[in-house]
Amino acid sequence: MQYETRFCTNCATPLESMVEMEDSGLKARLRCPACGWTHWNNPTPVLAAIVEVNGQVLLARNALWPPKMFALITGFMEAGESPQEGIAREVKEETHLDARSVTLVGAYEFLRMNQVIIAYHVVAEGEVRLSPELVDYRMMDLKDLKCWPAGTGYALADWLKTRGHEPVFFTEEENAERRRGLDTPPEPAKD
Repeated sequence: MQYETRFCTNCATPLESMVEMEDSGLKARLRCPACGWTHWNNPTPVLAAIVEVNGQVLLARNALWPPKMFALITGFMEAGESPQEGIAREVKEETHLDARSVTLVGAYEFLRMNQVIIAYHVVAEGEVRLSPELVDYRMMDLKDLKCWPAGTGYALADWLKTRGHEPVFFTEEENAERRRGLDTPPEPAKD
């Protein structure tokens, strides 16, 4: 869910688009005309895990997603934790699995949500018990994984390359069906 920042977090005055000189030159941003506070609108860091258990990768389905949409475990960092601690915590909270090793895969843009995804390969162990946030999961052999054309899908593709697998991406049509949760394309609209 996206929220629009409309008021100063310091004094609650309505923000205005104001142009000011910054290091890179003149820049329009939402600023407070009363106290000068600036809404920087920086991307939010999101952690993602390629969770490997016994040589297979766990993909999970969020309760709010369509039935065919499965992806990596993701979550937000908490104040006071490192990214590695944060992703180990998210894996534990969402799957009940214990992280045994956490290795950086890379950082990926997710412009649509104004996020930067920091992806890790997490070797984990234990018995999967999903949090209420998740409703289903699949354990996938590496050769059967398909990547999706978005931040975490690119992370999965990069990780697969390090394991000697050439990544295969969903076609545009397959990805659209996956996002809608359909087994077959929708019927054309009738006039």
